[in-house]
Amino acid sequence: QCLRQSCLWTVALVFLERIRWCTVSEQELSKCNDMSKAFGGAGILPRLECTAGMSAANCTQMIKDGLADAVTLDGRLIYQAGKEHGLKPVVGEVYDQEIGTSYYAVAVVRKNSNITINSLKGVSSCHTGINRTAGWDVPVGYLIDSGRLAAMGCDLPKAVSDYFNASCIPGANGMKYPKSLCQLCKGDLAGQNKCEQNSQERYYGYSGAFRCLAEGAGQVAFVKHSTVPENTDGRSLSSWAQWLRSQDFELLCRNGNTADVMQWRTCHLARIPARAVVVRPDTDGTVVFHLLNQGQQRFNEVGTKFQMFDSAAYRAQNLLFRDSTTELVAITAQNYRAWLGDEYLHAMQALSCNPNTLPESLNWCVVSTEEIWKCGEMATAFREKNLKPAIQCVSAKTKEQCMELIQKKESDAVVLGGADIYTAGKTYGLVPAAGEGYSADDNSNAYYAVALVKRNLSNAFTINDLKGKKSCHTGLGRNAGWNIPIGILIKRGIIKTRACSDIPQAVSEFFSASCVPSAKQDHYPSKLCQLCIGDDSGNNKCSASSQERYYSYSGAFRCLAQDSGDVAFVKHSTVFENTDGKNTDSWAQNLKSSDFQLLCPNGARAEVTQFAECHLAQVPAQAIMVHPDTSVFALYGLLDKAQVYFGKSSNGNGFKMFDSSAFQGKDLIFKDSAVEIMPVKERRTYAEWLGSEYIASLEGMQTPECSGAGNKISQYLLVTAVIPLLILCQTQGLD
Repeated sequence: QCLRQSCLWTVALVFLERIRWCTVSEQELSKCNDMSKAFGGAGILPRLECTAGMSAANCTQMIKDGLADAVTLDGRLIYQAGKEHGLKPVVGEVYDQEIGTSYYAVAVVRKNSNITINSLKGVSSCHTGINRTAGWDVPVGYLIDSGRLAAMGCDLPKAVSDYFNASCIPGANGMKYPKSLCQLCKGDLAGQNKCEQNSQERYYGYSGAFRCLAEGAGQVAFVKHSTVPENTDGRSLSSWAQWLRSQDFELLCRNGNTADVMQWRTCHLARIPARAVVVRPDTDGTVVFHLLNQGQQRFNEVGTKFQMFDSAAYRAQNLLFRDSTTELVAITAQNYRAWLGDEYLHAMQALSCNPNTLPESLNWCVVSTEEIWKCGEMATAFREKNLKPAIQCVSAKTKEQCMELIQKKESDAVVLGGADIYTAGKTYGLVPAAGEGYSADDNSNAYYAVALVKRNLSNAFTINDLKGKKSCHTGLGRNAGWNIPIGILIKRGIIKTRACSDIPQAVSEFFSASCVPSAKQDHYPSKLCQLCIGDDSGNNKCSASSQERYYSYSGAFRCLAQDSGDVAFVKHSTVFENTDGKNTDSWAQNLKSSDFQLLCPNGARAEVTQFAECHLAQVPAQAIMVHPDTSVFALYGLLDKAQVYFGKSSNGNGFKMFDSSAFQGKDLIFKDSAVEIMPVKERRTYAEWLGSEYIASLEGMQTPECSGAGNKISQYLLVTAVIPLLILCQTQGLD
């Protein structure tokens, strides 16, 4: 009679009679054959067979093709095997009880250095070795992923050379590497073997990279979490380390802070996953674990002839498993992304930016004659500076046609604004590769839309009490004054609509009276213009121009300040631009910013200076949208280098990225108000780029009756003709 557990294994073994282990070297094949004999002699099933793959890449291909079943890989190779072949990790190594199946990559500096993760550019750096995990993969991948380091043409060694002042990266001594990557290396005592990737280079490996920092050659060392404790406070017998104290060093955290060297759990660049055994998606991982678990119970004890976690008998290290492994554990979430973790995964994605896989040119999609003209000049200017990849211009009739072309991989990139970014992401699956940045004193983009009210202790109403109040708007169809506040109030059910064309009617029924410039149209309720006052003669009432004194940001604020309305929907800077003596017009000259407050979505009120925490939505900057298979790091690397030559209006290189005047247009390709191209950082999807508040405002404008095929915002706006198309607003500078 068999126990329940044994019966289950018997059933599983029927489907997997043998496991073919793929080995990456002659020595590993030798150890594998000995393990197979040991397991067979102990009656461990299923049968273990060994096959020669001779490299990790060959092994993963063999497993995918059904010629082998399992191999042990490190993090970088698990990423490649999962991404390219769909392999899954099923058994993980454990190295010690304290940290289990991982270790941590850290950046170490001297405590008195004042260096942070945000000020690494231009410092000198110490690395364990080229292509090593904690010394190269994680720090370089992290710096690229976070937008701190840009790599044109995915040339990572060149990018690192440009970023750091000088470095010691053992192994980066070939012809293809810039000389500065070995500049700090010392070699052996005789000065020979400088920058070699072995112990003859004094600054090689974890201890070597830390020594490079300790001896003052470099200002930051990229090592693992245990390196500093192992080489300080008398724990090392090496003469260079005997007098070092751990308290004289600190870690650089991802958030810009520093921390004690023992706080590596919360202050690190990435948690690095342990090595793991990977198999095909259809292979039962529990059977593989059962096999290895039986093996480690018998062959991890002192005195047994075969030792699973020892490679000394084969004159090598880390064969099949790391020698430092204490046990193997089953991986419950058999998914490479989950095993690697977000920090490490994002570093690997950035590192996979490969010059050999880059296209020779990027097809840039444009939608007007003027944009084609400017794009052609941009392509020529970039080519003259040898910027890569080269730009090819592709013409389309509409932004949505550009999205279709990119989805089909017939084009590569297009610059889009808010509502278009939503459609590009939700309908066509595109992702942001870079975005625009605007000057601090130009709030025309990437600003906060706010609900502004007067400070009133006796009547401190909230956003939930707006029904029946009088409202001031910048204009119909404008973002801060109409689309965002009305969209959010509809989305939250505060304003209720009955049909597609019902939004103006619903707004007029919700507020007791309003001034919504340009709402004086047929079929629009007259209450939407009731508070408007026109010009000094009372003419041009409710017009979308400066002749209506309550038009635009300052006008909507004036409507509130003069007590015509109870709430003004404006941008966050409006109150500051018109109070405390900034606006000398008679109506504004005595106004104080402290006399106004903001209505927060959570039902609270806040001071006008707290707009970053209390707002209806942040209006996003324009973004360059691409197919998810396109390397966002290559595209950002190109544009970051390009703006060095062509970004400033006085660049002296002829072409200007952020100026359309030479092409008889405005905001062509990029906004004229942009001052730089920014990395996306953690905003990797259209939803993260736009933000949940802005998306809520877009979706609020799209009532269920109008959703249409593909759930396209722009479709609703076109069909109903109730709200001017957001895209038109953006091109006319009405954001």
